[in-house]
Amino acid sequence: MRINSICVALFLLCSAMVNRDKVISRSFVLAEKQAAVMLKEVEAGVEKSRSENKTPVPVGPRTLKGGELVLAPSRDWTSGFFAGELWYLYEYTGKDEWRKKAEEFTARMEPEQWNRKTHDMGFKMYCTYGNGYRLTKDASYKSILIQSAKTLSTRFRSATGVIRSWDHSQDRWSYPVIIDNMINLELLFFATKVTGDSSFYKIAVSHAKTTQKNHFRSDYSSYHVLDYDSVTGKVLKKNTHQGYSHESAWARGQAWALYGYTMCYRETKDRSFLRQAEQIEGFIFNHPNLPEDLIPYWDFNAPAIPNEPRDASAAAVMASALYELSGYSTNGKAYRAKADKIVENLAAHYTSPAGANKGFILLHSTGSKPANSEVDVPLSYADYYFLEALLRKQHRDENKH
Repeated sequence: MRINSICVALFLLCSAMVNRDKVISRSFVLAEKQAAVMLKEVEAGVEKSRSENKTPVPVGPRTLKGGELVLAPSRDWTSGFFAGELWYLYEYTGKDEWRKKAEEFTARMEPEQWNRKTHDMGFKMYCTYGNGYRLTKDASYKSILIQSAKTLSTRFRSATGVIRSWDHSQDRWSYPVIIDNMINLELLFFATKVTGDSSFYKIAVSHAKTTQKNHFRSDYSSYHVLDYDSVTGKVLKKNTHQGYSHESAWARGQAWALYGYTMCYRETKDRSFLRQAEQIEGFIFNHPNLPEDLIPYWDFNAPAIPNEPRDASAAAVMASALYELSGYSTNGKAYRAKADKIVENLAAHYTSPAGANKGFILLHSTGSKPANSEVDVPLSYADYYFLEALLRKQHRDENKH
């Protein structure tokens, strides 16, 4: 009887592993089908913009509005995610057709290396040229990434110790810094590694340390926006612009924080960053308002929970971060299990039917509910981080055996 019990247990374990492998393969099959649809939709939209002499010409998808595709120009913070998705398709499949399309859409982002008016250089340039360089070692990509890092560095002020985020709404904020900015630091770490110039690294560490000190509450939840005095570096305001209230925990903001400090630990091996990531994880996954399927509501303190929109984009970012964090932490097994649950639920309940939704992969994300903008819609960055999470899952699964 004991032998039979062991055999049954092994059979169930193997079945679970096979099913999880199918989550990756089936999701990438869907991703390829959706990318093919999206390519046609994007090109049609670009041609329409050109025929109507609209400027700037869009470069990639952002979301759907009223069922119609919304395209983004290169200056938009979401402009690089589709090119990044194409690089991930090439990475998973090895198909040259996806590499060529990734190269084409990446090239559309080249002018952004000089754009000093945005902090989103990491989102735009590292998701595109960064993935491209990682997979091809194209020297021209490295040069563009270095220039992008130089451009981003101009937004740093030693008086504040952080990189300025937004230039808009100067009547509201003096020197605003958003938690999202943590993701852009990876570009700076890369620049130091390939140039030997430590200035990029020092800026990234200063930003991470200052954010660690000022952006978090005692429970390790994060504000969205902090406003600094640009001369003294004093914190003037602590706001949550895209969340329910200033003292609430906006879901995607918590996801950016988890991802950002995990990445900072990888790049620095500073254990305070590892502890920060672990504490953020604890806040998220021990929160009483986190649903059973681990796909968060748009804000952990939204007043009408459980009748509030979910944010699949936040879940995808969290899953990707957890797969990486699992390789650094003594809690790795638990983190992997949570990441697995997220991607399995996203794949089972949050994906588009093949051929629908203009080619987006994930449904039910929330951009900014307070502005009634992009609520319960697909978003390009949700798709990007979903594919990244799947690739990281594959890597962890392969190294586990």
